[in-house]
Amino acid sequence: MAKESIETYLERLKPVIDKKIEEWIPRKYDEKSMTFTLGEPGYENSPKSATKSIAEPVWDFLDRGGKRWRPALTLLVAEAFGAKRSDVLDFVAIPEVIHNGTLIADDIEDSSDMRRGKPALHKIFGVDIAINASNVMYFLPLLVIGKNRKIPAETAKKLYDAVAQEMISVSFGQALDIIWHRGGAPETITEKKYLQMCAYKTGALSRMAAKIGAILADADENEVEEIAEFAECIGVAFQIQDDILNIAAGENLGKEFAEDIKEGKRTLLVIHTFEKADEKDAKRLMGILNTHTNDKKLLQEAINIIKKYDSIGYAKNYAKKIVENSWGRIDKTLAKSEAKERLRMFANFLIEREF
Repeated sequence: MAKESIETYLERLKPVIDKKIEEWIPRKYDEKSMTFTLGEPGYENSPKSATKSIAEPVWDFLDRGGKRWRPALTLLVAEAFGAKRSDVLDFVAIPEVIHNGTLIADDIEDSSDMRRGKPALHKIFGVDIAINASNVMYFLPLLVIGKNRKIPAETAKKLYDAVAQEMISVSFGQALDIIWHRGGAPETITEKKYLQMCAYKTGALSRMAAKIGAILADADENEVEEIAEFAECIGVAFQIQDDILNIAAGENLGKEFAEDIKEGKRTLLVIHTFEKADEKDAKRLMGILNTHTNDKKLLQEAINIIKKYDSIGYAKNYAKKIVENSWGRIDKTLAKSEAKERLRMFANFLIEREF
């Protein structure tokens, strides 16, 4: 059975994952890699310009780190369904590169200054380059499917369909998040609406990662959907824990202090506080959220109101509950294996992490 911690496991996988991504998205474009990516040019390629405008910003962002848990999820799911890692490894680039592309766009949309301890990409390369880098990261990793001759055409179609559907969900989730934290929601933001937004925005990328692993392992349609539902739940739980850490850890995460409050985001913590708070505290919290303030005293005041109603404890318990419930369902589907044990540990890690 798996004995090493999930943190150690992820650290061990990181260089393997990054090396595989680099095989599909080079750090420097030349004529050969341009032709591989784009086909034979009708006129003349510009590899130096492509390097400066695409490869450099993309790798600047990827090299900042990140937990690489989505590609790890792809591998674990595939192995839990009986596939060999070597048959799946190329495909880890898909969820990881797409995820990082969404973060670049998210930073622009939120006017964020920092990401992973460095200035947000648009602060370094400009908004135009950053937007294009984000866009190209949604599509470049699909070369893994299109250029792969080892998988049957039907498998390739299933993979394309899975990526396309989950990317639609991601876009809808991001749209809801944006309109809500602008303070322009045309409807009451309930706990269930928030959780569905998380299922689209964060859960969909987890679903994508799990679906890729299951499809490559030749799981049947019901099994693919079951593992996708499990992955969605751990994605939602991950987002809830991220919301908690945003106000509990702040700058220790390489982000701005209480960034979610500054942006006016309606997280599970905030929604629960509004449901439990007295009129005075609810009005005060609403006022701080709507000002989008950078004032640390006001941000701390908002945090104190949230803590007063034990909304952090409520969110922690909720995240733990949905992971436990989702595991109970998938436990019956997967045969006993080391990969299955790691998958269980992995789910628990995502809601217990402190970074």
